[in-house]
Amino acid sequence: MGVPRVYCSCEVCLEARNGEGRNKRLRSSLQVDMADGGVTWIDCGPDWGRQMEAANLRSIDRMLITHAHFDHIGGLPEWYDACRWSDVRGIAYSPTEVIAEINARFPWLSSRIELRSLDEPIVIGQWRVRSWRVNHGKNGYAYAFRFQHERSGYTWVYCSDAIDLTEEQQEPLRGVDLLILGTSFFHEPYPRETRSLYDVREAMELFRLWQPKEVILTHLSHDIHIDHRDALPANVRYAETGMRVELQL
Repeated sequence: MGVPRVYCSCEVCLEARNGEGRNKRLRSSLQVDMADGGVTWIDCGPDWGRQMEAANLRSIDRMLITHAHFDHIGGLPEWYDACRWSDVRGIAYSPTEVIAEINARFPWLSSRIELRSLDEPIVIGQWRVRSWRVNHGKNGYAYAFRFQHERSGYTWVYCSDAIDLTEEQQEPLRGVDLLILGTSFFHEPYPRETRSLYDVREAMELFRLWQPKEVILTHLSHDIHIDHRDALPANVRYAETGMRVELQL
């Protein structure tokens, strides 16, 4: 839901609302700039238009979509409208079962946005991109994306919504150069059957197994204060709205 929450006056929401705003958060998306591959956007939540304005972008080259929940596809009608008025055809990639859900919600979308299958790996610039299905707890399933640079071998993963991953689902996360993982809470006290993401404490235990070189935690709720980082290892940090990360290939 982003931060601040309308109903809430916790420390994090108050800082986001009345302080410097370092905890102010929109729904999670990622802009990927490639010298030889243009601009790729991961997920199109309901804040997409505001995020595009903040990035000073008028258009993108393609979209990758992890799953069909509102916080990840709620901005598709706005992108559709931008494509319509700009007289361009948008291109979005997602696994076939996600495309079916998107088409069920927005059956008119295909007149301006071409939805292409990401069941098999694709190449964007010098990056080979593959997807795989991950458990999303009570919310069903999502997909993660793994990017591998064809020249340097640098590998990074975007896995925004996951919990209780099987051994097979964990395998693509092992030993990556950069892992971007969703963790809404630092410690989530609710029954396991009601949950949909790892919390920060659980994720740090898994990092000991996966051994990523660098980690960025995203999909943060108002449970997490951006300045409370003492419990994080040196190679783990919280995402901030508008943060930029340059990959050292």
